[in-house]
Amino acid sequence: MLSITNLSFYFGSRALYDEASLHIKPKDRIGLIGANGTGKSTLLRLIVGEYTPDGGTISKSGDCTIGFLNQDLLSYESKESILIVAMQAFEREMVLQKKIDEVLHEMETNYRDELIDKLANYQEEFEALDGYTIQSKAEEILEGLGFKTEDLNTPLERFSGGWRMRVMLAKLLLQKPSLLLLDEPTNHLDLPSIEWVENYVRNYEGAVMIVSHDRFFLDNCVNAIVEVTGGKLNFYPGNYSFFIEEKALRNEIQKGAYENQQAKIRQTERFIERFKAKASKARQVQSRVKSLEKMDFVDDVIDETARVNFKFTLATQPGKNIFELQDVSKAYGEKRILTDTNSFISRGDKIALIGANGKGKSTLLRIIAGTEPIEGKRQLGHNVAFAFYAQHQLESLNIDNTLIEELREMGTDKTEAQLRSILGCFLFSNDDVFKKIKVLSGGEKSRVALAKMLLSEANFLLLDEPTNHLDMISVNILIQALQQYEGTYVIVSHDRFFVSEVATKIWYIEDEQIKEYPGTYDEYVNWQEEREANRKESAPVKTEKPAEVKPAKPQTSASDAERKQWQQKLKKVQQQVEELEKKVSTLEAKKADAEAQLADPKIYSDTQQFTKIQQSYEDIKKQLVQANDAWEEAMMEVESLEKMI
Repeated sequence: MLSITNLSFYFGSRALYDEASLHIKPKDRIGLIGANGTGKSTLLRLIVGEYTPDGGTISKSGDCTIGFLNQDLLSYESKESILIVAMQAFEREMVLQKKIDEVLHEMETNYRDELIDKLANYQEEFEALDGYTIQSKAEEILEGLGFKTEDLNTPLERFSGGWRMRVMLAKLLLQKPSLLLLDEPTNHLDLPSIEWVENYVRNYEGAVMIVSHDRFFLDNCVNAIVEVTGGKLNFYPGNYSFFIEEKALRNEIQKGAYENQQAKIRQTERFIERFKAKASKARQVQSRVKSLEKMDFVDDVIDETARVNFKFTLATQPGKNIFELQDVSKAYGEKRILTDTNSFISRGDKIALIGANGKGKSTLLRIIAGTEPIEGKRQLGHNVAFAFYAQHQLESLNIDNTLIEELREMGTDKTEAQLRSILGCFLFSNDDVFKKIKVLSGGEKSRVALAKMLLSEANFLLLDEPTNHLDMISVNILIQALQQYEGTYVIVSHDRFFVSEVATKIWYIEDEQIKEYPGTYDEYVNWQEEREANRKESAPVKTEKPAEVKPAKPQTSASDAERKQWQQKLKKVQQQVEELEKKVSTLEAKKADAEAQLADPKIYSDTQQFTKIQQSYEDIKKQLVQANDAWEEAMMEVESLEKMI
């Protein structure tokens, strides 16, 4: 479907891609991963044609359509309702609907045969495009992404960037391109919406390539991983967990090959050094020099498992009671978040606050921080010093500072070597510490802000979506830092892997109350599943008014003549069933053969041949659906006739 061959692309003198190749086949579910700055988003923009390769080719089949969800769409604005914006995916259907409305309006005052014919043509095409279902399809996807029914007629411009991104995702999904490119789709989604997207992607008819740092998301919806590293695209056939195991195995093999080659190089160099002055060994020496020159060198394995080796200290030791809420209520107009709720945090608690967007998670963090007015009592414990991390706080970084200057402004007594060590824990090494904040990416700024927060020596941390914009290595560093942290924290996050690694208690808001589950995230998920199952079992069964029982008609046995007719008809239908079964088997074999041909990367180099096979494959699928439907109808008729005999 799409072929990337010997791709090269440069930013200045730096090669993001150096003769990289990849083939994307129909129904591929690819997770595109790699450290920040390796060029994942750049690859997506190269595929859609926003950037031009410096070398190599990106070719696609003639019928390949591409949909691209990227972070730039956050700024899209419209006065139209989100339902209308999403339905813009049905471009032709919307045009026809407008024409139908115009003709109907004109017919109110001018009823002509010409208009009737025009209306009939428009309606026929509209119905052929399944136009009468486009609104229900749009509503289904928008509600699946977390919108309420009453939100659907609200103008897009009234929503925040994250919610606008959901609308653009809905529009893209409704377009159903043959290749769907998603750049960090989970960044602005809550857990229910992430799970909905997972299910949608798993069942998507086309191919999908996803840039994501959410390990659980990748595990649940991709069947291949492509790692961007060293300017190459390394393919792994499996989900993220398989990639971890397979990469460890590949690294072990590569490490062995590297060490063996280095040993051979050392031996060869010693031989050359020892005998280069002896005329009798000149031929052997020259042979070994040439062998070194021709050698294909094996690269050493790059250690990407960064480790935190700095102990984060606390300025003061707090009392046993860290924080308490008593009879707290919070509302925004008629929307109530909390009502007379009570909650308590003890020293050493590691709490994850989870749930759908709009439930009040960020509001609760601000209540704890004291920046949100409330009804009721908020009480900080003895010697509690807290630090609050939120995405908007990245703006508080001094963009003209270097990294080392930004950390020094924390007012600690740390030496430059210690500050360098802390920055090193967050992947800033050597001269990186002298970079200006203003040249950093969003993910790099997040790492600086997190380093500052942990350097603050606060004994109580509040973190709102700390993993947004972090790559997997950075998320792993934050996990290690929090696992070593001896204080108390409350975290809001939709990253299930992150939560499962750092939380020992789960908070959620339900019925305007703060509820607590005293266990890990995995235990909480199991408990919720059991709770939901028990709720369904104990739900009262709806009883309908009994249908009126009519006296049964006296049954009369079928006559021999009627029975014989039915038997003849049954035999005929059974023959149809056998013929249809053979037809289904033949079509399934043809479908499997076509899929095998489409799975061969060589086919994509011949666009004409690929188009021919792709069209044949689509025709076979249609015939198979029709044959299966006919078989089901024939089987139902067989069952009906058997009951009559």
